[in-house]
Amino acid sequence: MKSKVWLWVILAIVVVGAAVLIWTGQKPAKEVEVAKTVDGASFNPNLFVYVGAGDAETLDPSRAYDTASSEIMFQYYENLIAYKEGSLEEFVPMLATEVPSVENGLISADGKRYSFPIRKGVKFHNGAELTPEDVEYSFERNIFADPVGGPMWMLIEPLFGKASIEDLACEIAGVDSFDQVDEAALLKTARRVMDAIEVDGDKVVFNLNTAYPPFLSILARNSSWSSIINKKWMIENGAWDGKAETWTQWHNLDTEKQVLFEKAMGTGPYKQVEWDRSNSRHTMEAHADYWQGPAAIKTVIVNNGVTEFNTRKLMLQKGEADAIYVPVENSPQIEGMEGVTLIRNLPRLNNVCAIFNQEINAVDNEFVGSGKLDGNGIPADFFSDLNIRKAFCYAFDYDSFIKEVVLGEASVPYGVIPQGLSDFFDTNSPRYNYDLKKAEEYFKKAFNGEVWEKGFKVTLVWNIPNTTRKTACEILEHGIEAINPKFQVEVQGMEWATMLPRRREGRLPMVFIGWLADYADPHNFVYPYLHSKGDFMSFTGDKGRAFAAAQFDALINAGINETDQKKRIQIYTELQKKSLDQAPHLMLYDAYDRRVHRDWVKGFVFDPICPAQYDFYALSKSLD
Repeated sequence: MKSKVWLWVILAIVVVGAAVLIWTGQKPAKEVEVAKTVDGASFNPNLFVYVGAGDAETLDPSRAYDTASSEIMFQYYENLIAYKEGSLEEFVPMLATEVPSVENGLISADGKRYSFPIRKGVKFHNGAELTPEDVEYSFERNIFADPVGGPMWMLIEPLFGKASIEDLACEIAGVDSFDQVDEAALLKTARRVMDAIEVDGDKVVFNLNTAYPPFLSILARNSSWSSIINKKWMIENGAWDGKAETWTQWHNLDTEKQVLFEKAMGTGPYKQVEWDRSNSRHTMEAHADYWQGPAAIKTVIVNNGVTEFNTRKLMLQKGEADAIYVPVENSPQIEGMEGVTLIRNLPRLNNVCAIFNQEINAVDNEFVGSGKLDGNGIPADFFSDLNIRKAFCYAFDYDSFIKEVVLGEASVPYGVIPQGLSDFFDTNSPRYNYDLKKAEEYFKKAFNGEVWEKGFKVTLVWNIPNTTRKTACEILEHGIEAINPKFQVEVQGMEWATMLPRRREGRLPMVFIGWLADYADPHNFVYPYLHSKGDFMSFTGDKGRAFAAAQFDALINAGINETDQKKRIQIYTELQKKSLDQAPHLMLYDAYDRRVHRDWVKGFVFDPICPAQYDFYALSKSLD
């Protein structure tokens, strides 16, 4: 799940209640109290303002695969089950009334059939009541939509043993390309999906292809791809009509053509008022008919338009923001601030890397310069050379970055699996270190010596305003340029909503990006990072995908299909080692996290894999 960009536009407003009027153009709700001034800071118990990180790309559960999108959807939508507080292994009911188990008869003895009794009396934001048919439709619709590079592989794999709905259709048709699948096979594909997810009275039943240990985790809250949506409302708004023969009309649509691109209709504690995309601002209000009772805080504004930390800091001091995003390098400026809580070293299950694009889309691409190995650019296959990838890995000063930039709130990676899952790999294995002599050695081998002789010019892209990643780019730039004066590195910032499409188009030579666990299992890291159909390798061209298929796919498939824990550990240890040996990415650091909010914010509980910085429903504001 899932990098974040932190943005905001400051307005010089002292009273938060007045700010809402200016920001949203709305009249104040009757229950909103007049803001108070407390030690020079504005306080309004019915309004929460969060200055967040990077605006959402989409609000569609089938497409959203970044934390900036998922943290907004987390407030609007709900899942069948949720994690028990403080656990990544135990679950509690949510829209289902029971958590399936073999003991209660809701999971079959062979582990292939899961039944969920659906809660009655739950209302969507439009007043419609939740039904089992809504649940069935939610999963079928998302699976049929299955946008390339989206999250739906996590459901398609356990249900059908495939990475995508297109792969399933090709298998049924007996062809290699989705373009060759005939109408009869498309209809059979739809029937296969509809047979896999069925309504049985008050229950919804999932029929898996094989036993799949992480299946409940994939359905649990935090998983936006398993959000429950309203069938009737979706159809009325132009989404899939629920018919088997029409599904391809809604398959793999462009992001902005999807019905839920900028709309939301869930059962969650907050409902959408407005997404002001021009100002990167989301306004939401408490769902009055929420089945667990209305939220304590009536109005929430998530505003992602302030790029300058000093501006966010000032807003926090004045009480114009209740919570803000603080890059780790800026956290010392918050320490000791009156009326503010800073929580550091939170053990979030995530890591950060730079993806090497092994076959860049070089057509009219300013990021590759000349497009040749002539000192003024790079060829499209620049990173397909293992020597280049290893040279880059040795040119990054990991220890200085961790000590001086992230202030010790990180560790050097052992590979793509983070240390939070160290039970699955050998922590005595070697790691990359900063070694310019080794980097020089590999650069001299690259492209039969041409790189060393001719030099190159490459652009590194980071997501604005994530200054931590900007600094990482600059550290790598310094290391590479120190090796050979013919090596030129440029660092360029890009808005998150712009960077994601460029990555999918394969236009960026390298992408600095992070991954937050979708669920606590090593498969959730090795698949997106290393599998040829995973999120990170999917957009590295035919060369990158072929490389991943040859090096990693078989091992990854073996790992998720193995039920013997000792054998699983052996498989993931091997994958971890190969992820270092083959260097498909420059693994930068395993990260910790932090939260910064006013002391009047009550009820915060940290969740190591929640995409949202805050669960607004759990919060209240009090001066006590």
